[in-house]
Amino acid sequence: MKLSARNQIKGKVVSVDHGPISGKVTIDIGGGNVLVSHITDDAVNELGLKVGDEVVAIIKSSSILVGK
Repeated sequence: MKLSARNQIKGKVVSVDHGPISGKVTIDIGGGNVLVSHITDDAVNELGLKVGDEVVAIIKSSSILVGK
């Protein structure tokens, strides 16, 4: 996956909470630090996100995107 965003942080999914419209994905990025991203529930399902997945948090402006 190639992206123009330079702020890419690897981590591991520690929780996925589904909602009717958006899902909350919590990512452990090491050193006791976590990132939380709210993405559409459709995106959570399309990526097949689950606890233990290795992902990349992509930070662009004020948004954190998730890639797998």
